[in-house]
Amino acid sequence: MYQDNIFIGVISKVEKLHFKKVLLIFVIVLIFLITLLITTIVKTKIYNKEIHVEKYSASEYLNTKVVGKYLVIQTLPRASTWGKIFDFNNEGITENNYKAYTYDFTIMNNTNDRVSEFKFALYFDQEVYISSAWNGALEIHQNINGTEYVATVPDMREFNKDLYDFDTVTVDGEDFIRLEPGDYLVYYPSSTINAMEMPIGSHEATTPGIIMYVPMEDEIIDSSFEIQYKFHRVIVADPMFWISFVGFLLWCVTLTVYIVIYLQISKYEEQHKRDNRIIEESIETFTRFIDAKDPYTNGHSKRVANYTKIIAKELGFSGEELEYIYYIALLHDCGKIGVPDNILDKPSKLTEEEFEIIKAHTIMGGEILKQFKSLKDVELGALFHHERYDGNGYPVGLVGEEIPLIARIICLADAYDAMNSDRVYRKRLDKEEIIRQIESNKGKQFDPNIAEVVLELIRNDKLEGTK
Repeated sequence: MYQDNIFIGVISKVEKLHFKKVLLIFVIVLIFLITLLITTIVKTKIYNKEIHVEKYSASEYLNTKVVGKYLVIQTLPRASTWGKIFDFNNEGITENNYKAYTYDFTIMNNTNDRVSEFKFALYFDQEVYISSAWNGALEIHQNINGTEYVATVPDMREFNKDLYDFDTVTVDGEDFIRLEPGDYLVYYPSSTINAMEMPIGSHEATTPGIIMYVPMEDEIIDSSFEIQYKFHRVIVADPMFWISFVGFLLWCVTLTVYIVIYLQISKYEEQHKRDNRIIEESIETFTRFIDAKDPYTNGHSKRVANYTKIIAKELGFSGEELEYIYYIALLHDCGKIGVPDNILDKPSKLTEEEFEIIKAHTIMGGEILKQFKSLKDVELGALFHHERYDGNGYPVGLVGEEIPLIARIICLADAYDAMNSDRVYRKRLDKEEIIRQIESNKGKQFDPNIAEVVLELIRNDKLEGTK
């Protein structure tokens, strides 16, 4: 039980010592995790608001695959087999002089995020005629008589020139928008259920298209392509989110375990305190029975226990060890319970036979305390506190450090109380005489090292009751 008490006491003290530090660590970690989460949220929002821009010349994007930082863009202008006669001046042209090109823009999202929105622009350095586009809207920027005219056609397949002020031509009943060098168009993808060009999922693609006409002898080479896009990243896709999330889970588990352990330790500590109180009260009750046998030594056991504890503390003992030492010292005279009152109370000198009976209280005390299993080796104080350092003590005649340390400490505390108390045969000794007696018995009755500690305590009035 004593070892268990020591363990619980040490844990309790360590736990109390570090409680505030542990709480501070928990708070710091929580603040760090919250900061990490907030940083992730802010970073994600900034990332989702960022507009990415990529621009390519005709030689860079036509008839090839462009692998950008985030997107893969493949633009294939397909020359068709059909043409039309554009007879602007009514010259009577009979053969097709313009051919159709179909622009396919395959835009692939090469990331784990979703492309939330995009648009692209085509800038022309040659004359072209816009015929159609799918599935999105076209924002046309056309220079008319030195003034830029901008309008958006939601669906070129249903284009009605009468609704706009564009420079247009009509061929075979079909309306075309004329774009000259410097003009450009912006394509806005459709997000309708049928078209669903936007958003573009992770590692998915969409392919909008535009049909335009150029002179039969020309190629679509004098143009440039610019794409602008944004991403939408869900916060759970960010590794920092999972770091903070897992960290928070671990924080919660650790805090829960810590609280459970802390409550258990507090519970055991409280039980430990109650047990100690019961033990102490039981021992003190028992020792009061012993001390009551001799009115001249009433309170002797408790005083000796207090002196022993003070001396032990000076020798470096602490915590539970001091309590343990205190209890052993408290019981050092328990064997006197078996000594007849007439011998204990005898005012005159004891006979040799009576003295032998008195000396037997050490053995009797040792036997009684052997049954006290709650305190390990508790019988050592009772059994050996009358041993002398020079080997002339009793009951065994141990020499020097053969005598258990606790018994050597009690020996001095017991002698000090005897000298510092009134007895039937004399009055208490004064401080100087007590010091002289201890000095003269160093190495004889007393352990010299412990005696020096006691002398220092007496000289500095640190022993309770010292005059």
